[in-house]
Parts: sequence; structure tokens; C-alpha cells
Amino acid sequence: MKELDGQTVVLVGGSAGIGFETARLARAEGAEVVLTARDPAKLERAAEALGARGTAAFDASDAAAVAGFFGALPGPIDHVLVTAGGPHYGPLLEMSAEDVRTAVSDHIVVSLEIARHAVPKMRPGGSILLMGGTGGRRVGHGLGIVSAATAALPPFTAALALEVAPVRVNLIAAGFVDTPLSAALLGDALEDRRAELRAKLPIGRVVGPADVAALAVHLMTNTALTGATYDIDGGQQFVF
Repeated sequence: MKELDGQTVVLVGGSAGIGFETARLARAEGAEVVLTARDPAKLERAAEALGARGTAAFDASDAAAVAGFFGALPGPIDHVLVTAGGPHYGPLLEMSAEDVRTAVSDHIVVSLEIARHAVPKMRPGGSILLMGGTGGRRVGHGLGIVSAATAALPPFTAALALEVAPVRVNLIAAGFVDTPLSAALLGDALEDRRAELRAKLPIGRVVGPADVAALAVHLMTNTALTGATYDIDGGQQFVF
């Protein structure tokens, strides 16, 4: 029997990268998957490739759209992975007050709204998985507000896990993951970054979406895990 037989997994940000790969692995483990993303064309291509049960195109930072999606979604559901959004880099003094508010609160507000509307449709023991990072734990030039935003997520995850129990909440803290988002952020510097990581990481290779997906599916299936943060960075935080 497959580990996710008879279960439904919702991927918020599921058309590419970590979300898509987690959906692929969840399908391999017997789950039905529902994909959401902002780009309707990418979403439909991903859904066709995976045999998704359904899709919805909306911006996860739009609270009304989130409420509408979960309100219309047939229940019950079992797991929700939130990969929508990305880090905000840049010198602090060059950021406006609104930029700082968005960078610090973006993931928390999006995750809270998703939890608010998803939990009533979730089976006990199901899980909400949030994405954070390890790269921002060390303060450095160019990181700007990333370290503060990263530090806020573990206590938020733990507090949310207590409030929505018996639904579980966990945080995946990734380092560099070789995804389309990473390629977009690094541009021409991508190959140099890959080479640097292969040379320095203790695992001797670059972390990919499949690595994170394997952790995500484990967190879905292991019902003893909640309120915790799980690092997956190939040892990046220890060598950079």
C-alpha cells in the first residue's frame, strides 16, 4: 500500500520547482493532487503532466482569493504545501517601509490565511508544510531583511501548530535549491553558484527539488511530527 493512498494534497505554488516535484512524488505515493499558481498556462501544463485532480490560478497573497479557493474546494483534504512567494534581498536602507513590512510578514500572513481557510476542510493528523530557509540565518552584506524574515518563521510555525491541532504544521528550511526561482534570481551567475556549492558542500552536490520533495512527503506521512523546523541545505549553513 502506498503511503498517501486515498489522500489529497494541495500544492500552493505547485506549477514548478519544489511544489511541482512534491506533487509528482505525492502522486507516486497514491495521492490526488490539486495545484495552484499565478500563471494559468504553466499551471495547466503542470496539471496535465501530473494528472492533477484540479487547479486554480490565483495570487496566494490575495486573501480573498485564498478564501474563495478553499471555500469552493471539495473536502476533505489531507495536506497543504505552501511554496508560493520568495525571499526579498537588498540593503536595508534602500528598502521602503512598505518593502520591509512585506519582506518580514509576507510568508507569515500568506501562511496564516491559508491555514485559516484550509484547516476546516482537513482531516485530523493532516499537515500544513511551510517553506523557509537556512541561508538567511547569518547576517551578511546583501542579505538585508532576509535574516529577520527567516528567524520569524520557526516560532510562528510552532504557535500555529498548537492552534490548529490535531492538524500538524511543520517548516522546511532550505538552503540553495536548484529551481527555476534560483535561476531567475541568479541569472548569469547560476553556473558559478552551482560549481561553488559542488566544491564546498559536505554532500558534494547541489540540493535539488526532489530532495526537498522527499522531506515534504515524509513530513506528510509521519504523524508524530508537528511544530518543528527541518533543515535541508546539504550542510550549506556550516561552510558558508
